[in-house]
Amino acid sequence: MQSGISASKELVSQFNDLLSSDKHFGLLVTIASEQLRPLQLLTPSSPASFESNVESLLGPQIKPNEALYVILRRHPSAPAFVAVTYVPDTAPVRQKMLFASTRLTLVRELGSEHFRDTFFATMPEELSAAGFKKHDAHSALEAPLTEEERSLGEVRRAEQEAGMGTGTREIHLSKNLATPIAEDALQALKDLGAGDKRTLVMLKINPESESVELVPDHSAPTSIPELVQTISATEPRFTFYRFTHTHNDSESSPLLFLYTCPTNFSTKAIKFRMMYPLMKRAVLTIAEKEAGLQPDKKFEVEDASEITEEGVMEELHPRAEVKKGFNRPKRPGR
Repeated sequence: MQSGISASKELVSQFNDLLSSDKHFGLLVTIASEQLRPLQLLTPSSPASFESNVESLLGPQIKPNEALYVILRRHPSAPAFVAVTYVPDTAPVRQKMLFASTRLTLVRELGSEHFRDTFFATMPEELSAAGFKKHDAHSALEAPLTEEERSLGEVRRAEQEAGMGTGTREIHLSKNLATPIAEDALQALKDLGAGDKRTLVMLKINPESESVELVPDHSAPTSIPELVQTISATEPRFTFYRFTHTHNDSESSPLLFLYTCPTNFSTKAIKFRMMYPLMKRAVLTIAEKEAGLQPDKKFEVEDASEITEEGVMEELHPRAEVKKGFNRPKRPGR
């Protein structure tokens, strides 16, 4: 999901300066006032190697608790640049979420054709000369592709960036905010909203395409305990469930929305962890706009096991408080 933040005119201007002159080594970018803004052009005093420039120019700019976008001139021929999203674990939570959700916007607005590589860093040492060598070694381990495979990969990547990949639709939630969602996931939400036989829709996020996808369900739970058993205990999920039950001899089928994020999911990549809280509002908006789904109750827990049928029933049917009559206090001496 993209955050709706756009590149400022100042950033576009400074990036054009970086493109037009090889005297600049890189450009540092931040987010301020809801825009991508330039911080500093990195200009070496004399020609030097990429490694020495990283150590002398970039090194002092990297803080252990402050997120930053780093654009560096890495290659002698086009595309010459690498774009790094640096989001340290100790940065403020809102800053981490904002930088992670805007990283694709940065590359798109400046022109993805200018960037040969993009990657995510969470530690200062990853932006050192040794860190870049380690990144290069990791990239070199990938299996070589044939020309046909490479071309197909580029087509798929372009489709994802344009929000038009096969089986995926991009839902525009506002003027600047759009969320890609798989066609089968959207159809499942519509079936649930139309009162079809479907009672459960479970969604997850694809970390590569940052799109919302349907989790195949192999059973139709008829109770909250059965529902809990179908929800992953290791990965976050967005779950819509039509809970048909009887209370006081009256049957009803309220719609429940459950956002679960297991504690053992913390071992996943930071950018993947941050996608879920960012995407929650978008998922709810899509469900309402596209499928007419408005949950009667929402639950947010770490582990699905925290959800019990008794707890759900108390939320749906709270007990009426018995109000006691007002007793006038006795007068002193009586």
